[in-house]
Amino acid sequence: MKSDFAIAVGVFAVAVVAAAGGYWLGSKGTTAHEPSAAAISVNAANPAGTAKKERKLLFYRNPMGLPDTSPTPKKDPMGMDYIAVYEGEDDSGNAGESTPANQVRISTEKVQKLGVRSEAAQLRALDKTVSAAGRIEPDERRTYAISPKFEGYVERLHVNVTGQAVGKGQPLFEVYSPELVSAQREYLIAAQGIDSLRDAGGSAQTGMKQLADSSLQRLKNWDISEEQLKALAQSGEARRTLTFRSPVSGIVTEKKALQGMRFMPGEALYQVTDLSSVWVVADVFEQDIGLIKLGAKAKVRINAYPDKLFEGKISYVYPTLNAATRTVPVRVELANPGLLLKPAMFAQVELPVSAKGPVVTVPISAVIDSGTRQIVLIEQGEGRFEAREVKLGVRSDTHVEIIGGVKDGELVVVTANFLIDAESNLKAAFGGFGAADQKPAGAARPASHKATGKLDGIDAKTGTLTIEHGPVASLKWPSMTMEFKLANSALLKDMKPGASVEFEFVERSQGEWIITSLKPAQPHTH
Repeated sequence: MKSDFAIAVGVFAVAVVAAAGGYWLGSKGTTAHEPSAAAISVNAANPAGTAKKERKLLFYRNPMGLPDTSPTPKKDPMGMDYIAVYEGEDDSGNAGESTPANQVRISTEKVQKLGVRSEAAQLRALDKTVSAAGRIEPDERRTYAISPKFEGYVERLHVNVTGQAVGKGQPLFEVYSPELVSAQREYLIAAQGIDSLRDAGGSAQTGMKQLADSSLQRLKNWDISEEQLKALAQSGEARRTLTFRSPVSGIVTEKKALQGMRFMPGEALYQVTDLSSVWVVADVFEQDIGLIKLGAKAKVRINAYPDKLFEGKISYVYPTLNAATRTVPVRVELANPGLLLKPAMFAQVELPVSAKGPVVTVPISAVIDSGTRQIVLIEQGEGRFEAREVKLGVRSDTHVEIIGGVKDGELVVVTANFLIDAESNLKAAFGGFGAADQKPAGAARPASHKATGKLDGIDAKTGTLTIEHGPVASLKWPSMTMEFKLANSALLKDMKPGASVEFEFVERSQGEWIITSLKPAQPHTH
């Protein structure tokens, strides 16, 4: 009896312990890192040891993929819970699955939170407008210099103001020259000799005619007009002064002649420019010069006439490059009715150029430019993204040509690709390219640094902040003012310039500092 009673007591004790253990395991099943109640029932149903092995919790990671982990549950600045990572899982929470070296993987829930949007690469003709700054210049072929070919004196000025408008044939000035008077007299004497030797022998008449022709040619070589020569022959008297007239209708752009001054042969006394047609010389950047075609139309806008649009044609591309600005001058010929366009005015020039035909294109926002290579993320489905290096071609305002790396119809990520980059650090993808300067797939996430400072400026459009911060011990930085990029625009909530802030940041790439946490600085208590 005593033996049976001991056995019964033992059985009862085992039952109590089993019941207590079941209750304790059931309550622990509600935690984030222990086996569920369903797993306990499986263990109970499989006493032979076929139960699933309990997973080991490693850490909690940032829900936005930022390089920040925690040994305990916490929330990020946006109020999102950190995600548990167990042994045997990759960073995106996918257990037991391997990801190719050139791919990154993110959970479907994370893709939705990041707001990832994809767009198919398409064949399209990239019509582009090249914009350039320019200036109005006179047409060099319509500029004339009035330079006497003999020595003399300015006797009288008919036009004595620079900038005065003149018509073709209008008198500019009169000159006196002893040489000119002598040449006129020689011509008149020779002409009279021809008349007097009309009845003489042939040799004498021929010699006098040669002398007259020589004197006449000398006057013509001095730019004496036919009208003035006829007047000289009709009057039979040498004129003391000679009048110089404008060869073209235009504006006097230069005047060196002064009343009574002496001038030497070839000295330019006046310059007259026809401004009915002008040049616009535009400075086109080096990378766009290959798109410029002679004869193409160009649109010109002038600040002085914002409501007017002038149109001209590209007539010449200069063969030289300005090394300081990396631009090439391009000449546009432009009609100038009403002489509205003045030399030296600034102009904004639009040069429409046509693409070479349909090419594979993606939105500009799809390209991640690291400085040494350009990457796009190809959506593979189920949260998988393949990082692929591409070669870029011509750009338009919204799209860029893909010369190699992406095919027509492939889905490329056009929004939130920066956040995907932050989520994964593209570590596997860059490793797939075999680049020595990229971290291997197992490399640690960048270290996070903390600082305090004053918010000097906010550029919401580019997602950058200017912060005057104090010393950063982890980087051995002194106090300074510098720019940071935001990991998420939501960090700007309730932030205004001048506010004192506490923030955390990481180095995403060489010299690129990303703020992962930003909040108002807490006042110090004593």
